[in-house]
Amino acid sequence: MDIKEIQSLIKFVAKSGASEVKLETDDIKITIRTGSLSGNSEPTYVHTMPMAQPAMPAPVASAAAEPQQAAAPASEAEQKKADDDKYITIKSPIIGTFYRKPSPDKPVFVEVGDTIGTGDVLCVIEAMKLFNDIESEVSGKIVKILVDDSSPVEFDQPLFLVDPS
Repeated sequence: MDIKEIQSLIKFVAKSGASEVKLETDDIKITIRTGSLSGNSEPTYVHTMPMAQPAMPAPVASAAAEPQQAAAPASEAEQKKADDDKYITIKSPIIGTFYRKPSPDKPVFVEVGDTIGTGDVLCVIEAMKLFNDIESEVSGKIVKILVDDSSPVEFDQPLFLVDPS
């Protein structure tokens, strides 16, 4: 194999979009790699959901008050986390579209404050044109519904918070 053949092989591999080609003959061994060294030639798409920004507190005049201001939000966040830890999280068993009602003209399955039992239908998740009833595996009281109606959900995404007491 001469240099012209190797050059044309390199051009062919680059045009074909292949990331790696290995060629072995009796007297020569060639490996041609295209793209980045990390081996990740496919673009990565990252989608982030916009989060509501908390209102900024008014500027504090004294420097002594600033540490107290910083400590208050941290303790509120810790308190909220502690409150959420005592609840059971019901998560999505599949990927699909979350619906709170069996059909648009029917009432919702559950509301915040409703008492549920094991086996009660909480919502429906549509996956590939099939509507799957999502049943409760715990008994308790619905504290919070974490997903909006007709929203896409991922596997293992939290849907409901339930107070088991």
